[in-house]
Amino acid sequence: MSQSVPIDSAGSTTAAAAATRIVSPPASAVATEMEVDDVPEVVDCISSMVDHGGSVESHRLFLARRTTLEMLRDRGYSVPEAELARTLPEFRAWWSDKPELERLAFSTTLASDPSKKVQIIFCPPEPVKIAAIREINNRIEGENLSRLILILQSRIMSRARESIKEIFKFKVDIFQVCFLLVLWPSFPIPKLNF
Repeated sequence: MSQSVPIDSAGSTTAAAAATRIVSPPASAVATEMEVDDVPEVVDCISSMVDHGGSVESHRLFLARRTTLEMLRDRGYSVPEAELARTLPEFRAWWSDKPELERLAFSTTLASDPSKKVQIIFCPPEPVKIAAIREINNRIEGENLSRLILILQSRIMSRARESIKEIFKFKVDIFQVCFLLVLWPSFPIPKLNF
């Protein structure tokens, strides 16, 4: 005689579901298996990302500067192709392993209107205070700028941020260097009104 097999709401038999159930191994067995099998691949992967040729600071500044150049080019500013093609070893040879921030500063003009000039300044790692903003103003005075981009490695004090509106008669954009490090070519850069 045939024996009836209970059927669940999905139309499969409970016995079939029980028979195909997968039993997971204990967590300790999985951890041991992963430690033995996966460590060499992980170590190789991570070590390929580590930069052995110089300081972390020079690498960070290289990436931030290149991202800034790409951002400006995408918005119609004149950016030499040689600057975009510069490699990290070339950057380190040119600016040294511990770049002087004054040497990283650059300016460029809008390709469609050369009278619109933007200056990019990398600020020191200390918190930016009003004195630093005044020093920047003294340095760029007489440059006939239409825009200034400050790249910070630290925070900007609230009074210094407020003083920017009083000191500069043109638009000043502020970026954290860490923001410029995480932008990749496939990641859309926020649209700014350049």
